[in-house]
Amino acid sequence: MSDKTNDSKLQRRLKLIHVIAIGIAYMSPFAVFDTFGIASQASGGYVPASYILVFTAILFTALSYGKLVKRFPVAGSVYTYTRSIMNPYLGVLVGWVTFIAYLALPMINALLANIYLSSGFPNIPGFVWIIGLISLTTILNIFGVKIAASINILLVIFQFLVCTIFIYLNIKSINSDGVHQYITFQTLFPADLEFSPLLAGAALLALSFIGFDAITTLSEETINPRKTIPKAILIVASIGGLFFFTVTYFMQSLFPDVSVFNDVAGASPEIAFIIGGNLFLSLFISGALVSVFASGLAAQLSASRLLFAMGRDKVLPKAFFGYIHPKQNTPIPNIILIGLLALSALFLDLESATSLINFGAFTAFSFVNLCVIAMFVKSQRARSVKNVLSHFIAPSLGLFFVVYLWINLDFFSISIGLIWTVLGVIYLAFSTNFFKIAPPEIKFEELDM
Repeated sequence: MSDKTNDSKLQRRLKLIHVIAIGIAYMSPFAVFDTFGIASQASGGYVPASYILVFTAILFTALSYGKLVKRFPVAGSVYTYTRSIMNPYLGVLVGWVTFIAYLALPMINALLANIYLSSGFPNIPGFVWIIGLISLTTILNIFGVKIAASINILLVIFQFLVCTIFIYLNIKSINSDGVHQYITFQTLFPADLEFSPLLAGAALLALSFIGFDAITTLSEETINPRKTIPKAILIVASIGGLFFFTVTYFMQSLFPDVSVFNDVAGASPEIAFIIGGNLFLSLFISGALVSVFASGLAAQLSASRLLFAMGRDKVLPKAFFGYIHPKQNTPIPNIILIGLLALSALFLDLESATSLINFGAFTAFSFVNLCVIAMFVKSQRARSVKNVLSHFIAPSLGLFFVVYLWINLDFFSISIGLIWTVLGVIYLAFSTNFFKIAPPEIKFEELDM
């Protein structure tokens, strides 16, 4: 890896459609099916209402991301925002903690692929599916961001096609059985609706929206990122909100009480079988597999760009983490490293991997809102009503909701997250001579934006 190669830059090849596809793939639309049963229990049967609540709340954080990426259209996302606006040491630590979420998602998708495929092919060892998925996403990401993005477009289209059929079959069942009826506004938000279970459902479903933030790591590979990325963030979050609400609206209309299912956590496959038989169940499982593959591809892509930004800044060894392959124009060492680390899915269960995502994602959401507030406080701009609302009130509301999510984290998530944070503090202390040396910082004008 020569110095010349190490100084290579990511090339701007992605258009709005590519960024949206990667964001939706990362968000994994089929997650709505994985969580429906337990979310219905937690919310007391008000999953669609919970999605409206969580979308409204998460929208404030999405707006904060949009504001920051206009000012810092680079690959580092919340790591770059925090170190530039708040404190360079804090920025490195936030990047370190956030990385655990980017790392955990490829693990989760590998574990889900193992669950789906092992049920269909019980004689094949589970490790074959885990190693196979991670190897495939690694190879595709190595060959370039445009290839990965184009594949994600096809995979996302297929997922929405399966979901459209699912909705159609739900509607057909509701109209034909003469028993069920559609949820009305009065039943969606009844006068006696308790807010507590609604918040519990919202807290559980908030992770469905992880994905709109990951596309900020593609800023250096996007054409006109200051305009494209903020637009893509809002589009991805809005598509997610509308999609999740629509799907669960018809599912909850057909099955207002999930206690009728043998396995509440696996309610969606049961629904797929009831409304469409074995043929549609096979198609539904195919959609789920495509979903975890697309999400794994997007997650590995985003994680490698975060490591690249930290390597280029020399926070991590630049010769390895800041390397861009001259032909493929991808950070190949980072992609391979993410793949190798994701193989720890061989030794983890789904609950443990999900805990890693919770801590890392909530850290990112918190500091994005804090960065917008800090930017507003430091700004010399006039304190107009519009500025106060958009740069202080809105991010404060976003932060408030994220704090609520923090409060609802389980002990295991907090414990693992704190251990990872302590390791980050130790690394940062040694790499900066116990905070006597400021972390290196790249000049944004050097990125030829």
